[in-house]
Amino acid sequence: MSNANTSSVKKPPLFSDLTDEEYFQLDGFNHREVSHGEYIYFEAYKHPNIYFIKTGLIRLGYLDIMGNKIVKDILRPGDFFGQVSLHKENLNGEFAQAIKPGVTLCTFTLESFNSMLACSPKLALKYSRISGFRIRRFENRLENILRNDVKTRLKMFLEQLLGEVFESARWLEREVRIPNYLTHEEIAQLIGTSRQTVTTLLSILKQENICSFSRKELCFFNR
Repeated sequence: MSNANTSSVKKPPLFSDLTDEEYFQLDGFNHREVSHGEYIYFEAYKHPNIYFIKTGLIRLGYLDIMGNKIVKDILRPGDFFGQVSLHKENLNGEFAQAIKPGVTLCTFTLESFNSMLACSPKLALKYSRISGFRIRRFENRLENILRNDVKTRLKMFLEQLLGEVFESARWLEREVRIPNYLTHEEIAQLIGTSRQTVTTLLSILKQENICSFSRKELCFFNR
């Protein structure tokens, strides 16, 4: 297949070097569309799969002892989740839920994905590199929580959010706006503080002409 056809199908980064034909001939490959609010899994131990996000957003979390949903991460196109350590039953009560409409996933059983990596050292190396980037992202977020005060944590989190969805940003003179898909509670959980604190600090950031936050979008001023 020619190079012109190689990128005609949107593929997760792990498979970006494969032709369309090679991509759809992957052993154990399954394409799945997920509705807004649908859970990909809840009783995670029953789902020994690994999922790659083609489009849309996924909320990862768990239930605390009171039955409240605690958000661990928000995943975007290119990310993967599920049995990411390639060992069975390592999800420990994790759930995965589609946040917005238009979520599409590539799904493999753990056995088929392990077999695929064993047969393709090139894919195995790329998976290792992408996993390393993912780990560093988690480490950076943890370091932000441990080393910085709450206001700085919030500002760094919002800047990171802008960088991760920059391709969907809208520029209006010196303002840049990005779609918002997070609640104050979810932001609080992701930066290790309370919802009330996030609400107060977002109000302060608006007064300081840094950014404004609404249900639909996040706007940065004087960019």
